[in-house]
Amino acid sequence: MQRTDLPDMFYNAKRKIFQNACELRENMTDAEKHLWLRLNKNQLGVRFKAQHPIDIFIVDFYCHKYKLVVEVDGDIHSFQKDYDEGRTAELERFDLKIIRFTNQEILNNIEKVVDEIKKHLSASNTKA
Repeated sequence: MQRTDLPDMFYNAKRKIFQNACELRENMTDAEKHLWLRLNKNQLGVRFKAQHPIDIFIVDFYCHKYKLVVEVDGDIHSFQKDYDEGRTAELERFDLKIIRFTNQEILNNIEKVVDEIKKHLSASNTKA
């Protein structure tokens, strides 16, 4: 079965998006790597995917079970707030919850970031 045969998890992402996601996984930023060390291998009790294709987008981290997207915002995001808001709105069309953290939050206070992600997982768990 092809990954694109799983539209509920990838929301009809095209093959080119998967190729781009693979490249991004190989070239994660320091903040993304730092957070991934805490999210991978089911460390929070759920599976997260890094650089995950969703429709025409690639999100930094995605937990399918709780439809939670975790985005890592580098310095450029302070100059593209309108784009980020539009992207968030598009992702929310799929009933996804998007949370964002800056590079500085992740690199300087990873425990607080992980605790915030856990809170969102707990909140999602009570809704399920």
